[in-house]
Amino acid sequence: MTRVGLSLPQLGGHVTRDVVRGFAERAEELGFGSLFVQQHLFYPLNPASGYSARAGLAVPEAYRSILQPMELLAAVAAWTSTITVGTSILVAGYHRPIDLAQRISTLDILAEGRTVFGFSVGWSDEEHAQYDVDPRTRGRRADELIDALLACWGSDPVSYEGEFFSIPESDVRPKPFQDPHPPLMSGMRSAAGLRRTAEKFDVWNPASGTLDQHLATFAEIGAMRPPNLAPLTMCWNLFTHPPVEVANLRPLSVDELCVEVAAASAAGVASVSIDANFDPSIRSGEDWLAVPDRLAALVDAARG
Repeated sequence: MTRVGLSLPQLGGHVTRDVVRGFAERAEELGFGSLFVQQHLFYPLNPASGYSARAGLAVPEAYRSILQPMELLAAVAAWTSTITVGTSILVAGYHRPIDLAQRISTLDILAEGRTVFGFSVGWSDEEHAQYDVDPRTRGRRADELIDALLACWGSDPVSYEGEFFSIPESDVRPKPFQDPHPPLMSGMRSAAGLRRTAEKFDVWNPASGTLDQHLATFAEIGAMRPPNLAPLTMCWNLFTHPPVEVANLRPLSVDELCVEVAAASAAGVASVSIDANFDPSIRSGEDWLAVPDRLAALVDAARG
């Protein structure tokens, strides 16, 4: 059966501790399978890079305030006991391997293995600049970050030498609760990103596009996958209201979302996740707390 997840309340000034906790606990009670967070840093007033790598496209207003992902997941892991928590996605260029490997291991231990971590290469020149990262290197840097993370989670002593990262021979502990590590999820969609997904990741996490388009691309990734790796799975991101209305992205009613989830389930998609962070009908904490019940029909739709 397809697992149905939700994006946690994360964007906007009315997201509070009580809202996040109430949302997470209710989602778990209703049988949702996962809770996801994303990563952005700040809201540049005069950005050089268009939103989601689309030239001239304005960054959505919801990004004026965003809770940071790892801290948010730590709290939610403590407030829940069965639901998976994870990132969809972390921006690879904002991280260094030893620090991130230890933060992921810590979260996986605290959640007793209920984690999955998604990565992509990002799009914001301004945010990359805050980490002294040239965004034109972000693909190669993402490759190295994943390789170095895997090295950190392998047997001690650990060492790694690359273009961007150097880890001297050392012990890096603790290791993750999950053996050998939490599932790694890719939100990448370029030709290079799809090759990277096939070679290094466990889950593909597409967003904008139709189910048929994603299934076709998923088959292409599978054909590129090395034979020694387990088959890739898919987690499809859907929105109650998209960040921007372009191409096929448009607001979807609960009934329309149920149709999409049922179709994904019939196609054998492992999981879907619904994001309401850009929904203009959510104007208060009380509105956020109503979302899990409002979307509970999707859990039934996934069962066919």
